[in-house]
Amino acid sequence: MELFRAMDTSASALTAQRLRMEVTAANLANAESTRTPEGGPYRRRVVRLGERPPAPPAGESWGRTLALAAGMPSRTASTRGGGGTRVLAISEDPTPLRREFRPGHPDADASGYVLMPNVNPALEMVELIAASRAYEASLATLETTKSMVQRTLDLGRR
Repeated sequence: MELFRAMDTSASALTAQRLRMEVTAANLANAESTRTPEGGPYRRRVVRLGERPPAPPAGESWGRTLALAAGMPSRTASTRGGGGTRVLAISEDPTPLRREFRPGHPDADASGYVLMPNVNPALEMVELIAASRAYEASLATLETTKSMVQRTLDLGRR
């Protein structure tokens, strides 16, 4: 049923945006971390999202058979739309680290400079707001779909 596919698509977007918010929160939390377990300062992480390929719906071959028998073109994956959102990768931002003059810092070099993370709090807040808005939009889509399913079930009861 296409309504359940719409719910699955919304759920995948919710999952992806939640992960994006978690990574952004981790970037903000480590904006001043000069030591990591890997050594050196923290590097900003970036979530790369992509389209999830659509799964063939159950009964695809039956619907296709009927469509072909009626002389109608069957719906393909490109006409059905995507299958949702997926996380392609979480990678480190390759931008250079900041170099700040902090002579009293324990990680300062001989000339008093410290390598700081490449995290820009203003940029992270923009990323967080964008992820939050996308999450809200996906949640509204899910609520609308759920309402449509409920109304359809109510029609069947009458």
